Amino acid sequence: MRFASLGSGSRGNATLVESGATLVLVDCGFSCRETERRLARLGRTPDQLAALLVTHEHGDHVRGVPLLARKYGLPVWLTRGTYGMLRDTDLPVVQHFDGHSSMEIGDLHIKPFTVPHDAREPCQFVFDNGMRRLGLLTDTGRMTPHIIESLDGCDALMLECNHDTDMLAGGPYSVALKRRVGGQLGHLSNEQAGALLTALDTSSLQHLVAAHLSDKNNRPALARAALGAALDCVEDWIGVADQEEGLDWRAIA
Repeated sequence: MRFASLGSGSRGNATLVESGATLVLVDCGFSCRETERRLARLGRTPDQLAALLVTHEHGDHVRGVPLLARKYGLPVWLTRGTYGMLRDTDLPVVQHFDGHSSMEIGDLHIKPFTVPHDAREPCQFVFDNGMRRLGLLTDTGRMTPHIIESLDGCDALMLECNHDTDMLAGGPYSVALKRRVGGQLGHLSNEQAGALLTALDTSSLQHLVAAHLSDKNNRPALARAALGAALDCVEDWIGVADQEEGLDWRAIA
């Protein structure tokens, strides 16, 4: 199994997961043309996708979903709550799931889990190919026992490090937006991400990637420092999914 990011941040998010002959895209927050370009950069095309999975309805995660799905006839997997909040529901194939039931797509066993975020029915995912587990977690305001249980013992993690608390407090956002981002239904800070790591069994961890970094309220070095301190590891070992460049393929051995 391997994974890559087309881009991650407040201006668009999309993550590829591949195992065997199965390739899925988690979220599509870029235009259809931009998604095609970014897929090509990773050696893939939209017609190779087995499915589009959607975490929640915010624009930086669904902007390109309807058009990409229609253009290539892709099935879209999402919760009923997320589907109900889409502005464009003209999708060729819709597959509903809930945040407490597993699903099978090709060679991948996928376990959604619910997260506290200011969306209708948000979730994140753990991918399992029978040998290795990849956990994806962004867009959550706090860690919960359910999140810890879901991500415990993963072989690879893509983990939200949205903001540095001091940068957010002194940054350009309005008071209301600062409260939303830093609130219980907002986004994880670097410190919160580090605290989550210390609560997990990371003994099998091969890859750790910081994701969904704010370009106004965070810096890669700050995210790496927080995660490195939590794991007591060399900071350069920690990857960062960039807004423009994404993240190249990471293979889970």
